[in-house]
Amino acid sequence: MSHSSDTQPAMAYPTKTQYARWKAHAADYEMSVSEFMQAMIEAGLKKFEVAVTPDEPAHELREQRNDLKAELDHARKRIQRLEDQVHGGERRTIRRYVEQNPGVSYEEIVQQVIDTAPSRVSRHLDDLEGEVLQVRTADGTYRSLDIDSPEGGL
Repeated sequence: MSHSSDTQPAMAYPTKTQYARWKAHAADYEMSVSEFMQAMIEAGLKKFEVAVTPDEPAHELREQRNDLKAELDHARKRIQRLEDQVHGGERRTIRRYVEQNPGVSYEEIVQQVIDTAPSRVSRHLDDLEGEVLQVRTADGTYRSLDIDSPEGGL
């Protein structure tokens, strides 16, 4: 910008690092540092709004947060219950087998768990079906009902 009678000098005291950065940006735009400063100040003023208008009122956001928190708590309880069933079922199977077969070896316990796994898996699948899993009866495959999962949402 050329100096004319309709301009007013203004001063800024940037650090040496800031000035070097401004000078480099000004060169990129083929401007003087003064022109760059004017352009950036004007650009900043156009995009800057002092008042912030929320998209939704605070009470609606609190309500949504509370609903999501309740949903999360419910999901956590359900997951914990299912994990307890799975782990408890395995422990129960081992405990019963050892009670019925005192002095049984580790290898025999492992084999018993392997031999009885299909019936336990069937019980777990029956419990999960319709809640978190869906079975496609045509091909007998299972899918997660979780829409966010890569396999879910069918």
